[in-house]
Amino acid sequence: MRQCLTSPDGGYYTSRTEGRDQFGQKGDFVTSPEISQMFGELIGVWVVAEWMAQGRKSTGVYIMEVGPGRGTLMDDMLRTIRNFKPLASAIEAIYLVEASPSLRQAQHELLCGDAPLEETDIGFQSTSKYAPDLKIIWCEDVRFVPKDPSQTPFIVAHEFFDALPIHVFQSVAPSPHASTSPSQILTPTGPISNPAWQQQSQQQGNQWRELLVSPTAPPSAITTSSSTSASAVGDSKPEFELTLAKAATPHSLYLPETSDRYKALKGTEGATIEISPEALSYAADFAVRIGGSASQTPTSSPTSPTQPASTYRNRAPIPVAFSKPAPSGAALILDYGPTATIPTNSLRGIRAHAAVSPFAAPGAVDLSTDVDFMALALAALDASPAVEVHGPAEQAAWLAGMGIGERAAQLVKRALERDRGMPAGGEGQQREKEGGGAKADLTETVKRIETGWKRLVDRGPNGMGRLYKVMAIVPYVPLEKGKPRRRPVGFGGDVAG
Repeated sequence: MRQCLTSPDGGYYTSRTEGRDQFGQKGDFVTSPEISQMFGELIGVWVVAEWMAQGRKSTGVYIMEVGPGRGTLMDDMLRTIRNFKPLASAIEAIYLVEASPSLRQAQHELLCGDAPLEETDIGFQSTSKYAPDLKIIWCEDVRFVPKDPSQTPFIVAHEFFDALPIHVFQSVAPSPHASTSPSQILTPTGPISNPAWQQQSQQQGNQWRELLVSPTAPPSAITTSSSTSASAVGDSKPEFELTLAKAATPHSLYLPETSDRYKALKGTEGATIEISPEALSYAADFAVRIGGSASQTPTSSPTSPTQPASTYRNRAPIPVAFSKPAPSGAALILDYGPTATIPTNSLRGIRAHAAVSPFAAPGAVDLSTDVDFMALALAALDASPAVEVHGPAEQAAWLAGMGIGERAAQLVKRALERDRGMPAGGEGQQREKEGGGAKADLTETVKRIETGWKRLVDRGPNGMGRLYKVMAIVPYVPLEKGKPRRRPVGFGGDVAG
């Protein structure tokens, strides 16, 4: 997945093709910020609410977005936050973690306008079009974003975790013909020894086998004229497919043993699970930035590994000892996946708004998987004792709790006022494409606003309001006697502070 999506040589997001855009109606898929400005606005409001609940810090605040797409979400957030002057003046920088040069250019044009883009020791830097003293900083890796115990980070990850690489494992019964386990494990770089404890465990029951990407088996040497014709019109199989490894791999010996959730399925023959070590590492990194960590050993999963976890982290953050005098900040994760179960068979390809084989046209097809929200929550809690996790909540419920219906009514009212020539109000600001233009057609504007927000909260079988989930990592607040536990806005709580 990483090679297909972010390789500098032909990666889906990192290669630039003239006239090609991954996002929008003319691209391969449409994201929530592209559907309606209200999505990004309400995330901005959520950041404001959390900032207020945590004491309205006047310095040391920064916002970080991982995988910011074209910058649409961040633009809507910043346009909203600038209306809350105390918070806007407390933000010292905006960090965008982006690996694609072409997307970085699009983000710069949208967020900075004509301000120059300068190269720095950690990436690139410019200034916001909303505030000339607000720095917009780009990094290719989250590890370049500075950690300071006095800082308060607000982190947003929208449709980011679904693009992180996964490992797929299947439980298989032990072979009736094998009385002992192999003493070696085959790896791409050569055989390695199979530890004695692992050989013993492999003899005691089912074993995990990894599903690997392999070249598709060649067709039969005898080809009929009809099959040749079918192939010519595009019905041939992709060049690659998933195949079950014939023996244990290093990952199959380690990753499925890191959580009781995985171990519980090991005895079920045919059970398939998906694990993303990188996703767990990012969740842990977010938690450590918010709550600090007293751990001296990098961790990424809720149980103690037998081998160093860093062995399995490729391009993922490695949380190390990081002490904060008091937890502060928050992370908001918005993505699709099951609420509590382990994803299975979820690897998919999308091209031109249609589902295609994930192995078709590598580098030209978007790849994604379902997010294991429960695993992210456990990784965050394990990484820092000073954080708590809320959700995941369905996107429909979260947006309703944030007031999307009321915001839609406000935008419609503003469009009507604008059509009548009434003076503009700051709270009714709109994107140009959603009714900000002086000659915007009123009917189309109202229709766009109404269809946009209703699509975001649609709870039909395939509706975005049901499929997408929202989860928050916030500072842990001890329960006070006689008082209810604090809940963030959108997760059952009210604006506080």
